[in-house]
Amino acid sequence: MGKTIIAVVFGVLLLPRAMAAQERGSVNFVSGISVSQGNTLSTIASAVSPGFGSNVNLAGRLNLAVAPGFQAVGEAGRLGNVLPPLSTAIVSLSSYDVRAPAFYGEGGVRAFASPHSSVNPYVEATAGYAHLTLHIAGLSTTENDLLALGFAATSRTSPLAGLGGGVMFHTGRLMLDVGYRYKKIFANNLAEALLNAGQQLTTHQLAFGVGVGF
Repeated sequence: MGKTIIAVVFGVLLLPRAMAAQERGSVNFVSGISVSQGNTLSTIASAVSPGFGSNVNLAGRLNLAVAPGFQAVGEAGRLGNVLPPLSTAIVSLSSYDVRAPAFYGEGGVRAFASPHSSVNPYVEATAGYAHLTLHIAGLSTTENDLLALGFAATSRTSPLAGLGGGVMFHTGRLMLDVGYRYKKIFANNLAEALLNAGQQLTTHQLAFGVGVGF
């Protein structure tokens, strides 16, 4: 009986430390599909077809707890294609497959609705910077390299803002994340203005993540 009481007291003393360790933060791998460039079903079909490289997004994320129910988040990754629907429709009439991927880094805050639950809805807001590149399938490697050099000479890193929401599932230290992401790139140069054809450079993403808490 005495040993049982000692074990219970010892477990209670360790519980806050274990919970604190789980709440310090997590490292996540995030992927998803952009659904703003035309029809959703065709977008998903093109994403899983051979040689896709188009509307699939990839990123790494670090989450750090700053207060109960709140995390500071930092993310870096690649958006597969940020061409708006009008630009996509125009280039689809040609024999070339034009893509405008963007590499980005951002930080922000995520707020949880039920921080002590294993099923935890959240919302988030982020801001950062993105750098667009350009790729045209159908051109030779040399032509694409020359195009990239010309585009890089006229382009600059542009501000990026994002909003999102979803649900985080916890099981031990493993975390699964399913949600929606909206990102907008604020074009600030001629090259990006030509790409967006008068529309905003935005993406609406279905995002999926897996992470490990620490």
